[in-house]
Amino acid sequence: MTHNQAIAFDMLPGTITAYLTAHRDRVIAAQLGLFAADATVVDEGHTHAGSSAIAAWMSHSASAYTYTITPIAAEQSGEGEGDYSVTQHLAGDFPGGTVDLRFRFTLRDGLIQRLVIEP
Repeated sequence: MTHNQAIAFDMLPGTITAYLTAHRDRVIAAQLGLFAADATVVDEGHTHAGSSAIAAWMSHSASAYTYTITPIAAEQSGEGEGDYSVTQHLAGDFPGGTVDLRFRFTLRDGLIQRLVIEP
């Protein structure tokens, strides 16, 4: 059974806060530098594995729509020391106009090993 504990945003690891800032500001190089070379990202049902695929996903995501991002909750998962999730509210010109997305991070050696983005 997984136990998630709400935490303050300032209690998130620096890697995650740096990613969230770079993602909000759409700075692809800064985001990419926070991922392990063999990392995976799962978004919209698609898995992007490795630096090249993740860079292509970031480039597409940054240019597809215009939106604002507001973090609304953070949790540390009981699954492991490096497991965190951040729920963010997005509002913009994408279908539906607003959505709350959960960004589930798994860290390894201070880098993002896996990121799953889902409603």
